[in-house]
Amino acid sequence: MPAIVHHHPHLTVPGAHISGKALVFSALAAGAVFLVLELLVTRYVMGVDPGVMIRMIAAITQGTAMLPPPEAANLSVTLAAVVLHFAMSLAYAFVFAFFAKGRSLKAATLLGAGYGLLLYAVNFYGFTELFPWFAGARNWGAALAHVAFGAVLGAAYVHWAPRDAYHHG
Repeated sequence: MPAIVHHHPHLTVPGAHISGKALVFSALAAGAVFLVLELLVTRYVMGVDPGVMIRMIAAITQGTAMLPPPEAANLSVTLAAVVLHFAMSLAYAFVFAFFAKGRSLKAATLLGAGYGLLLYAVNFYGFTELFPWFAGARNWGAALAHVAFGAVLGAAYVHWAPRDAYHHG
């Protein structure tokens, strides 16, 4: 009787096997945690309406006309911000997966926290050349939200990656 072979979904990249399931689920988990934290930071650290951050994100794709407060809530602006946020989370998770694959939970979580801090620097110091409205959002809370994003990304990737992939620290 032939053996049943279970195949875990993965993306094949030359020289690497990245778990597609772990990639998507870790991006969603880290992106959700980050979104909640960033909205709380906007309210309680920056002292402004969380809609400000939503409009700042939406302005990346929809232009600076999104930045001033609207007269009424705008679902399309919120949707654009959320879609872009999770697309960026997925892109960041894809890059991170090359470094997280095969790592222990502790190592991936710590590596992820460092990656999150790197993302904070890239997002709030590098990308501000293209999107200068983010310079005003530089603060310890945003840095902490990025560290949390990375830590959750690392832990979640390892959690959902195939168990036989763990071979180094």
